[in-house]
Amino acid sequence: MKQDKSFGNSLANFIIYSFLILFGISILFPFYNMVLLSFASFEDSMRQGLYLWPHSFTFDNYRRVFMDAQVMSSIRVATLNVLFGTSLAMVLTIFASYVLSRKNLPGRRGMFYFIIFTMYFSAGLIPWFMVLRALGFVDSFWVMTVPNAMSVFNMILMRNYFLSLPDSLEESARLDGAGEFVIMWRIIVPLSAPIMATVALFYAVGFWNQWWNAMLFIQDVNLIPLALLLRRLVIDNSIQFGDAMGVAQLAQEGIRVHSRALELATVTVATIPILCVYPFLQKYFTKGIMLGAIKA
Repeated sequence: MKQDKSFGNSLANFIIYSFLILFGISILFPFYNMVLLSFASFEDSMRQGLYLWPHSFTFDNYRRVFMDAQVMSSIRVATLNVLFGTSLAMVLTIFASYVLSRKNLPGRRGMFYFIIFTMYFSAGLIPWFMVLRALGFVDSFWVMTVPNAMSVFNMILMRNYFLSLPDSLEESARLDGAGEFVIMWRIIVPLSAPIMATVALFYAVGFWNQWWNAMLFIQDVNLIPLALLLRRLVIDNSIQFGDAMGVAQLAQEGIRVHSRALELATVTVATIPILCVYPFLQKYFTKGIMLGAIKA
């Protein structure tokens, strides 16, 4: 009986691991193929199909991407959007979460339910557009930052994490004469590194991939973020790599680049920063999500 049970467990583990490995490969392969094609030469880019291994290797596509003034401008806009947007969003989320986690706050439940109400119901796209236009956000960098300055979902995660901290920490600080602001910044926030890293990652990814507000309000090409540039390049096909200096320099060197490889190189450039940030926050990610979701 033990041998049969052991064989059954081994077979089940084999099936589960095999499925997970195949599932992981199906997720990673498109990115792997994209990176290979982004380094492909002009001749290899002309061939259609999937790459299992590199047929050629060149940095010409990336040189062409970084020579383009529009791409570099979009990268700068996206980077500033992440820095300013994430900083502003974290400050607002911390303040809102701390206030709503105070058990002695009058009307705390009513305010909390009112905020949750906004997750399910809104005035609609047209009123939202009219409000932002009236606030002067047309062709403004802040249209990508201020309207998305706080996520209710992230605020709930952080609030629940604050509620999971022992009340004795706050009580001992009050006995030492600490006020609300000191308790929040010197006790609660330092002890909340997992949820801080998790929420910051959520915000950073959201601001880096911001394109909807920019599509509606931004007409100045110098304010186009990288995500919107990629959408126009890959989906709408309304932007071409047309920087004359880059074309002329590559032509003088006898280098040809393919539009498909250029698109994939640009997508790779847009993807790599977020992939580089995630490993540094991974150790906090699971803990922050679990502790922030279990206490209502």
